[in-house]
Amino acid sequence: MDSFEFNKIAGAVLGAVLFLMVLGKVSDALVHPHVPEKPHIAVTDEAPQAPSGTADAIQVPPLPAGGDAAAGQAVFQKVCFTCHTSDKGGNDKTGPNLFGVVGRKPGAHESFAAKYSACIKAKTAEWSEETLNGFLWKPAVDCKATKMAMAGLKDKDRADIIAFLKGLK
Repeated sequence: MDSFEFNKIAGAVLGAVLFLMVLGKVSDALVHPHVPEKPHIAVTDEAPQAPSGTADAIQVPPLPAGGDAAAGQAVFQKVCFTCHTSDKGGNDKTGPNLFGVVGRKPGAHESFAAKYSACIKAKTAEWSEETLNGFLWKPAVDCKATKMAMAGLKDKDRADIIAFLKGLK
């Protein structure tokens, strides 16, 4: 490459940089941002408050009537089987065996007891249709520190899987 070629490249680069600088200055001169005297949103260091009267109440959709255990088994195979088993005396996987879960206290499956998250162990009500509905709706909302990575199930799927789990006795 001769010096004339180098001068053309250097001139192009310097011209582009100069053009961008001029463009920035012109755009700053044309556009004047409006900064309000008083901010529209109050900025505080306080934690957000729950709306009055809710006291952190979670509005879980009601469980639809008429869950189908056969459809629930299909949902279990599609969604839950990766981490759970449902056979009587079946092994635990990433999650506990769910045989007989309805009516059992959360965190009470003996072979999985050491692996439960603290929020599951802290639950006092046994797994019923209502408690399973809330948990399966959105596990991370029902139990904030759960290790269960599922986002949640739709209404019909929740009804079906609860019907399936109720039949495991």
